[in-house]
Amino acid sequence: MNRVLTYCCGLMLAACGAKDSQEISDNQTQSLHVEPVVQVYVTDASRERQLEESSDLLGEPRLDADVHVFVEPTQMYQQMEGFGFALTGGSVYHLSQMNEQAQSDLLQELFGVGTNDIGVSYLRISIAASDLDAEVYSYNDLPAGETDLMQENFSIERERELLIPMLKKIQAINPNIKIMASPWSPPVWMKTNGSSIGGHLKEEYYDSYALYLTKYFQAMEAEGITIETMTIQNEPLHPGNNPSMSMEPEEQANFIERSLGPAFAEKGIKTKIVLYDHNADRPDYPISILDRPEVRKYVAGSAFHMYGGSIAALSDVHSAHPDKGLYFTEQWFGAPGNFPEDLKWHVRELMIGAPRNWSRSVIEWNLSSAPDLQPHTDGGCSQCLGGITIDGDEVTRNAGYYSIGHASKFVRPGAKRIASNAPEELPNVAFLTPENQIVLLAINNTDTKQICNITQGEQSFSAVLEAGSTATFIWDN
Repeated sequence: MNRVLTYCCGLMLAACGAKDSQEISDNQTQSLHVEPVVQVYVTDASRERQLEESSDLLGEPRLDADVHVFVEPTQMYQQMEGFGFALTGGSVYHLSQMNEQAQSDLLQELFGVGTNDIGVSYLRISIAASDLDAEVYSYNDLPAGETDLMQENFSIERERELLIPMLKKIQAINPNIKIMASPWSPPVWMKTNGSSIGGHLKEEYYDSYALYLTKYFQAMEAEGITIETMTIQNEPLHPGNNPSMSMEPEEQANFIERSLGPAFAEKGIKTKIVLYDHNADRPDYPISILDRPEVRKYVAGSAFHMYGGSIAALSDVHSAHPDKGLYFTEQWFGAPGNFPEDLKWHVRELMIGAPRNWSRSVIEWNLSSAPDLQPHTDGGCSQCLGGITIDGDEVTRNAGYYSIGHASKFVRPGAKRIASNAPEELPNVAFLTPENQIVLLAINNTDTKQICNITQGEQSFSAVLEAGSTATFIWDN
């Protein structure tokens, strides 16, 4: 049973004028008396609290506060689409090996919206194999030297064994779950090097590959699986993974303009096309494509990872093309993991940083791993730690579970990011939900306990957060 703290408070209330498009002034205060109702859920670096309702940390505003946060719900930004994980082939396998009741309970916890659930609302799946599958495969593998321009041998039969049944179980819990699909490689017969690793898509196969992708979305739709978004190529500037493929900006633009965009239009495919899907050190990649009007008309947005660059680069893309969406689609946790450091970095940079820089989603890599970190392809990621570790029917919740859970549980699709200031000691991001509640996600970014005053309009309260603690606050607007 959740505990809710109700109290009177009467100090340090903000006038909350706009400082700039991202921040609120924190130098205007006045005395008012209100009785806010606030809930706070906390995960400590020590793991003493793990997404635990913690009203004992709340109180009246304090004159000795170390940091002040001001929230202004009248300044609205992007609408959020969801938070979640990559559902890799390995993740599906781990889930499928659990007994029926343990699997059902875990899926409910992950995808449900009840008191004890975290409400994952966005999944990313691979189109054919990713590097966290047991082996490389496509939906049209052929003997060396053969081709199939009309995709007559195309089949998603392999996905009917585990992936599609698992997606249907998830949909039964959350019918509105959003799914993004990303290819790691086309069939090798379409590539310049004939290998699952690296190479480029041959121009003479642009139309055939567009047909391949079109057939994929049609086949998944026929199974009752609607794919909301797709990226053209996972990590197009990283040709060393297995599988993988290189795709320069001009190649991606030409493929969309000449083949994929027209094929989607002809076949009525509603899946949104998303560019890039790689590191934040190359915002010029999607910008250069979106600068081409003949391509831009087919594109919904751009996707980013953070193995390089700064999360602020997403705002550069937004500034160049504010009518296009931004999506954060991948970041790994390296095994064996460092819970306090992993939690702090992922919450600060991704759960807070990505939405503050216009991202509509945050997806972590990946949902689950096994103790031995299998399966993965030969040359695939051998140290990728899941949001959860599944060992038979036993589940260990890792830092990724809490980084996502602190957002997904409270910020449902349809919520809008709103303005708040961003003190270095307490990075934060605020949202207004469709139910007219304010959700503030924050992390103590220091090595010491912080006393925080949080103010919105005529409401103000304090919270005491230990070093490295993540907190989600919820109150009525």
